Amino acid sequence: MAKFFIAGCGYIGGRIASLAKAAGDDVTCLVRSDIKAEQLASSGFDVVRCSLNEPAEIPLIDIRGQTLFYLVPPPGGGIYDQRVRNFCEVISKSDPPDKIVYMSTTSVYSVKDGSVVTESSETAPVSAMGKRRLDAEAMFKSYGAANGVPIVILRVSGIYGPGRLPLTQIYSGQPLLLESESGPSNRIHADDLAAICLAAIDKGQDGEIFNVSDGKSCSMTEYFNTVADALGVVRQPQVSMEEARRVMTPLMLSYVSDTRVVDNALMRERLGVQLRYTSMIDGISASIDT
Repeated sequence: MAKFFIAGCGYIGGRIASLAKAAGDDVTCLVRSDIKAEQLASSGFDVVRCSLNEPAEIPLIDIRGQTLFYLVPPPGGGIYDQRVRNFCEVISKSDPPDKIVYMSTTSVYSVKDGSVVTESSETAPVSAMGKRRLDAEAMFKSYGAANGVPIVILRVSGIYGPGRLPLTQIYSGQPLLLESESGPSNRIHADDLAAICLAAIDKGQDGEIFNVSDGKSCSMTEYFNTVADALGVVRQPQVSMEEARRVMTPLMLSYVSDTRVVDNALMRERLGVQLRYTSMIDGISASIDT
């Protein structure tokens, strides 16, 4: 029986926890919300409830002999992930885990012009979000080196799945970038991502980094249009980049401006996961039907 500790047991963490429990493994979940803690406890999981915003709020955590999944998103603002720093400070006071899998993002890459990125591509992100993620990677690498703990990093592209489709944007008719100006973006279905996380435990080696995507890049505009078509609703209007800078939210503008093709060859070769949803249309259909 394997023992897992999932820090940030939300959308993806919950899927990992369910898969691990079904396999007969022991799972402890760390969450901030009282409601989420109650839900997980009622499902038979051991639960630690705390915020990672202040070291004093984090109890001593015994993770000896366990594998740690760290899925907590960085706080907003700044270029450092203080939550990771606080967490590492606390777990440094007790015996270390057997392995750590950190879920990062492809926003750490410098490329934003639609070209291909591999795990060896430059990481000098322009966005604050990318800088926070890169800071978290560095903190876990430092912790692993100091404590003899293998660190595996997953750089994940956009996550979609049941409850994670852009329904609000579609139904409200928020504008999209013109297809002719929209560069490539990348996705992974939530169920496939959970399976990849577990595969990283068995097959990922210390220091390895894996790009995670379904291998089928397409523009953000095409993705939104495909969801709208699957729902049978009107597609959103499209605007030029010049107009987008005036009418899009800063977050949406950052998504459509930051484009790249994520090469997932190493993930496929090393982790050996058979993806359920290599077709975006199949993945979207399954997400709507669920």
